[in-house]
Amino acid sequence: MPTNTQENIQITKLQNSADTLRFLSADMVQKANSGHPGAAMGMAELACILSKHINLNPKNPKWLNRDRLVFSGGHASALLYSLLHLWGFDLSLDELKSFRQLNSKTPGHPEYGHTPGVEISTGPLGQGIANALGFAMAAKYAQNLLGSDLINHKVYCFCGDGDLQEGLSYEASANAGHLGLDNLILIYDSNNITIEGDANLAWSEDVKKRFEASDWIVFEIDGHDLNQIDETLLRAKKASKPVLIIANTIIAKGSVNLAGTSASHGSPLGIEELEESKQKAGFNPKEDFFVSSEARAYFDKSKLGEELEKNWNKALEKSSKKEVLKALENPDFSKVKYPDFEVGTKVATRDSNHQILNAIAASFIGFLGGSADLAPSNKTNLDGFGDFPKGRNIHFGIKEHTMAAATNAMNLYGLFRVYCATFFVFSDYLKPSARIAALASIPSHFIWTHDSIGVGEDGPTHQPIEQLSQFRALPNFYTFRPADAYENIDSWKVALKLNAPSAFVCSRQKLQVLKKDKVYGSVENGAYLLRAYEDASITILSSGSEVFLSLKVSSILNKEGIKANVVSVPCFDLMLEQDKDYIDKIIKPNTKVFAIEAARGLEWYKYADEVFGMDTFGASGKAEDLFKFFGFDKNILAQKIKDKLGL
Repeated sequence: MPTNTQENIQITKLQNSADTLRFLSADMVQKANSGHPGAAMGMAELACILSKHINLNPKNPKWLNRDRLVFSGGHASALLYSLLHLWGFDLSLDELKSFRQLNSKTPGHPEYGHTPGVEISTGPLGQGIANALGFAMAAKYAQNLLGSDLINHKVYCFCGDGDLQEGLSYEASANAGHLGLDNLILIYDSNNITIEGDANLAWSEDVKKRFEASDWIVFEIDGHDLNQIDETLLRAKKASKPVLIIANTIIAKGSVNLAGTSASHGSPLGIEELEESKQKAGFNPKEDFFVSSEARAYFDKSKLGEELEKNWNKALEKSSKKEVLKALENPDFSKVKYPDFEVGTKVATRDSNHQILNAIAASFIGFLGGSADLAPSNKTNLDGFGDFPKGRNIHFGIKEHTMAAATNAMNLYGLFRVYCATFFVFSDYLKPSARIAALASIPSHFIWTHDSIGVGEDGPTHQPIEQLSQFRALPNFYTFRPADAYENIDSWKVALKLNAPSAFVCSRQKLQVLKKDKVYGSVENGAYLLRAYEDASITILSSGSEVFLSLKVSSILNKEGIKANVVSVPCFDLMLEQDKDYIDKIIKPNTKVFAIEAARGLEWYKYADEVFGMDTFGASGKAEDLFKFFGFDKNILAQKIKDKLGL
């Protein structure tokens, strides 16, 4: 049995390690003269003790069975970078000193792919909680495929008052409780401070009751009591449900004059305050970025991490699931047997998409996904593949934002390709997660059906008008709006090779299956010449359901001696990446260029002289009536083009 003296010595050493994290974080913010010291300093004890429990290998940040740590409050990034440095990741002390500086590995908020050890990009509050949900979901599915001897890690997430005030956290916690994710541990830094002051200015709910109502196990502790933190984490790791640890903390703990105040949230402490605080904690007030040899030894995970992975590799060699893992890590999408469609028949692209999804699923066991309670309408069900977590159909519920954020994390887990779906107009609910996917180059697949005024009777609240323009404006995000079933197949072939997110905007109404022949170019180029005349004076650009309409307009004009080439543009984003030589081959120079699309379509002016699009929010009525009412009719458009030509 340890003596009281031994226990006191141990606590002193742990407190010194926690203070090392505390002042490293404060020094980073002070040197940058920018950042958020309060949360990082207040969570120092929590992070210090978590370091005892977390399993990872800094020498191989991608080791599959590592524990995942997500900072939902990305503004506390100084603490995360301090941990990564001390754990032994490729993040030097000089990088900590370059916090928030251009081209450093320590940006203001954590960025996936930019800093070794950062599991996912977080920024908008609440995002990380839903990301942690996604990692935990991916781990459960991986465990079902590979066994608990290979997949048995935990997912930890730090969050704060702001994260839990965001509605996204409600969605994510409900899903985690419903799924009974016993591998998820959420650590809530409850300091009761927001930017405007005390959190109770706008918030008075009982967080404990909220999570208990969502079927979580909840522990409440003193977030600065090292023994209590340790004991609670031990209990959390053995729990049979997701766990919330409410850690009552003091923001900027250790700051002599600013602890517990909103002034410490988003501004440096100031040199005098920092020096006085260091001195009180027994640190040299004039020494910045100090790490004692004892603290460095306590945090270092290099040897332990290598040993953990070595033992895991031995288990893998003996496992009967070794070939399953190999197949998951090396998907070969060239082997997908895509469906055939009869030219001239009519198939809604949401229906052809359903067949495509099932073809991909039949080829790759790591392909899974689901919808925000709209699978029968989105046509996203994987037939005969069962329900998550043992099967591949994920029922996200009516929670678009959490669905997308969880999908991002599942795609970063390292084994799976995951899609999610909703009506196109509801993509607005998940835009922040789509943006993160683009920023971090996460290959998530978004399926958005009911793509235009073709939604019909549900009316303007359900008819997407500006959404195409919005997502085409998003860098590193590829929005496909296929004209028919074969363009849909080609779009998937391209998207599966992209190291970026993609969206498939599909029709509710049936569209005629066109001939496979192309005059010049392909879907891989984003746009291609579908119909061409030697003496064309007009080029018509369009996407989706408007491509067949453009062909009809071209035929009418041809009968009147006006030659109109037709260019199909399934992916405007890829078209933008083509050089001038390619564009000149599909858009014949000196032709008058018109764009036709049942959406806002202002981006078409990049190439078009005139755009026939939408300038209202649609109306309620039969789809065919709406198209004619808003001018998307072959005769109306042919006449409009002649009018513009002065004919």
